[in-house]
Amino acid sequence: MAKTRGWGTDMSDTAIKSMKLYSQVDRVFNDLRAAGIAGDAPLSVELLSRFDQYHYYGTDAVDEAVERAGITAASKVLDVGSGIGGPARYLADTTGCSVTAIELQADLNDVASQLTARCGLGERIAHRCADILAAPLPKDHFDAVVSWLCFYHIPDRRGLLAQCFATLRPGGVLYVEDLFALGEFTADQQALLAHMLFANYLPSPATYRADLEAAGFQDIAFEDVTGHWAPFVAGRLQNYLAERAKNVATHGQAVVDDMETFYRAVNDLFKGGSLGGARVVARKPL
Repeated sequence: MAKTRGWGTDMSDTAIKSMKLYSQVDRVFNDLRAAGIAGDAPLSVELLSRFDQYHYYGTDAVDEAVERAGITAASKVLDVGSGIGGPARYLADTTGCSVTAIELQADLNDVASQLTARCGLGERIAHRCADILAAPLPKDHFDAVVSWLCFYHIPDRRGLLAQCFATLRPGGVLYVEDLFALGEFTADQQALLAHMLFANYLPSPATYRADLEAAGFQDIAFEDVTGHWAPFVAGRLQNYLAERAKNVATHGQAVVDDMETFYRAVNDLFKGGSLGGARVVARKPL
């Protein structure tokens, strides 16, 4: 089974903007204005969570991480590819944990920092604009490393897992929601993956597990959740299309066109049968 490699391996802040989800990220402020909240007004995580969760199933997915990784108020958590900070804020707000949120893209990191400050969570969340492969991270420090739909962007899986392993404390947990390859991709699907999803590494389940084992992880659980994610992305597209007039009024034509293009691409890829979704949990040995 083939895995993607060499599809857009330029990991610069500019290259990743081919993925429409990551363009015009200040659209979250449009959503807040439409909800009657403007300027620098304080925000609640509960309200903001309607708009700042870029992954599938929103805060339910973060709750899953809390349970699987055993995250508590005493936990130190590293969020890899933290986007505009939705999961980090929800984690800090609901569990009381401290979060280091690493995001490659400067504009996402800037928006994340603003929103975190408005939620009054600046003391619990440290936002860092950095490349996870090069970021200096403390050794044996974090109780959990979490990530939602980010790992597949990064072609250097060995380097990525080495960083995660080294920074986890012994007994710490890696929790990842990610994409993987169920089968071979056509040339058209490869183009969508490269430019619409910025996919740089989509291994088979066996390769995914082998990569984790090679990095030193144990107690590996690889759960195929494609059957749950495929209906989600289909419903997301249909809901967005049904609210097109409202979305255009809120965001403008250009943003809506970009988001529809992105949502269609993801839906088409899942419908094609070769793209899978996984929930992966692994532990650093004591």
